[in-house]
Amino acid sequence: MKLLLDTHALYWWMIEERRLSAKARKLMSSRAARIFVSPASAYELAYKHRTGGLPNAAVLVRNFDAELAEEGFLALPITLEHGRRAGELADEHGDPFDRMLAAQAIVEDMAVVTNDKKLSALGAKCLW
Repeated sequence: MKLLLDTHALYWWMIEERRLSAKARKLMSSRAARIFVSPASAYELAYKHRTGGLPNAAVLVRNFDAELAEEGFLALPITLEHGRRAGELADEHGDPFDRMLAAQAIVEDMAVVTNDKKLSALGAKCLW
């Protein structure tokens, strides 16, 4: 199973936050799962940390590649098709980070690990 982590799912996993659902934690721990992270999440985490929204993200932001590698997570590069698809999605969700994640999941036939129901309204398969 291929899973794309929503930024908050990634953040909550990394800081061992209880807000990550038991189902999401189990899916992310499964040996059968291939876990992907988008550059959009790196951007969102760094931005929100810089502006004070995620004060506990300093280590993750500073060592993003190493932290992902330690968890066995894979980077999912943003392609031109991802960008095109994100731009074509309906306006149910105005957050550009989430629109990119939804587009990547749709194009790559992945499920997004997220508690944001608006991503499913964009057409992405979501698990929580």
